[in-house]
Amino acid sequence: MAVNQMTAKELAKKVMNKEELFILDVRNESDFQDWKVEGEKFVYLNVPYFELLDGVEGIMNRIPADKEVLVVCAKEGSSIMVADMLSEEGLTVSYLKGGMKAWSEHLEPVKVGDLKDGGELYQFVRLGKGCLSYMVVSNGEAAIIDPTRMTDVYLDFAEQIGATITHVFDTHLHADHISGGRTIAEKTNATYWLPPKDAAEVTFEYQPLEGGNEVTIGRAAINIHALYSPGHTIGSTSFVVDEKYLLSGDILFIDSIGRPDLAGLAEDWVGDLRETLYSRYRELSHELIVLPAHFMIIEELNEDGSVAEKLGKLFAENHGLNVADEEEFRNMVTGNLPPQPNAYQEIRETNMGKISPDEEKQREMEIGPNRCAVR
Repeated sequence: MAVNQMTAKELAKKVMNKEELFILDVRNESDFQDWKVEGEKFVYLNVPYFELLDGVEGIMNRIPADKEVLVVCAKEGSSIMVADMLSEEGLTVSYLKGGMKAWSEHLEPVKVGDLKDGGELYQFVRLGKGCLSYMVVSNGEAAIIDPTRMTDVYLDFAEQIGATITHVFDTHLHADHISGGRTIAEKTNATYWLPPKDAAEVTFEYQPLEGGNEVTIGRAAINIHALYSPGHTIGSTSFVVDEKYLLSGDILFIDSIGRPDLAGLAEDWVGDLRETLYSRYRELSHELIVLPAHFMIIEELNEDGSVAEKLGKLFAENHGLNVADEEEFRNMVTGNLPPQPNAYQEIRETNMGKISPDEEKQREMEIGPNRCAVR
């Protein structure tokens, strides 16, 4: 029987189309429990590779013959070997090309909508990390918000649609993934914007992004209006695009709210977080469509694969927006913080320009799930 390879892009389509898939993950149990390929209709079996060195006969009765089977490991080598053994036993199987490393880096572009004077808004969904980044396009110009370090994806996409990247924004100094903002700006001569309150220690030049900034993209006057919204970081800044979309950064998610502790200042910043969510955001139109910088669980994906919801619905249904008592809110936020992201301190220093790890090191630093939300 033949062993097939499945690319991260093919796997992404299965996630977004909510297809069925049986995944045999041959990484160590701790790695699997920490972080795995997630799909609404995926079924999992985790058996570490070293337990299969003498053959797969012992697990054959646990693998369905009537479902598509994918073998997953960290970098692909172990999964190829296990897939080969399963194939010799008569199963039709695939392995994930590039393993979890490739899955972590894949970005899937999804069109969110059209802008009122012409133009489009695209969301880039990083399924393996839960990161979301954006491209606003109008009259041949493009702005990118919260790009990942996989910069070629944005550059190639802009080229495909005939757009010139003129502005790049980071809503805040990221601690869970390495920003591609500076790199894109250097390659395209675009203006790179960063909130100055998050940029006290950066080693490079940037345009200060502050509440009240309005940046026009293209002749169609697609205004990106910056809204100062601290809480996740002291400089966190949201955007209202085209009076229709609220890009909330890591302050507000569909199913949760942002954590205020990635600079070690949870007690100091929890008040800012509440002020942003319960005062500043409540003054905005509840018809705005919230587009966050992360999602937490696969169920947050809409039918088209996008992550988006009206602000009014979040005020009604998101628990983090419905804690009336301030002290209870403070306890909920500071008492429910998940583990810090892997290498978050090194990631912050990389995004400040203080250190410049090579590509392989950057990849290692980002391995694992995103942990930007309060549980």
